[in-house]
Amino acid sequence: MSHTPYRYNRENATRVAGITTVKDAIGQLLKHYQLQTRFNETYLEAFWGRMMGPAIASRTSRLYVRDRKLHIEIASAPLRNELVNAKQKLIQLVNKDMGTDVIDDVVFI
Repeated sequence: MSHTPYRYNRENATRVAGITTVKDAIGQLLKHYQLQTRFNETYLEAFWGRMMGPAIASRTSRLYVRDRKLHIEIASAPLRNELVNAKQKLIQLVNKDMGTDVIDDVVFI
């Protein structure tokens, strides 16, 4: 018995009316149960290293979001001073990467 592997053919792929994509379904679920904000905050915490790069991520001791404020504990004093000076740019960078306004302020602890 010969086994032919499945090959996705984009030309023949169609979307059936009334069918929702998984991405849209999850988005609707988060919106309905008012979990989108918490999801965004958790995503930010989980992907901090990808957003900021290894130099900043390796010096971040603790990170969490509460009341739209990003709380960051930085082990390096010089890096903390640089980030304090670039606070607005950091907020813009995070919100741009998230695709929505997740944080309004940054608190360094």
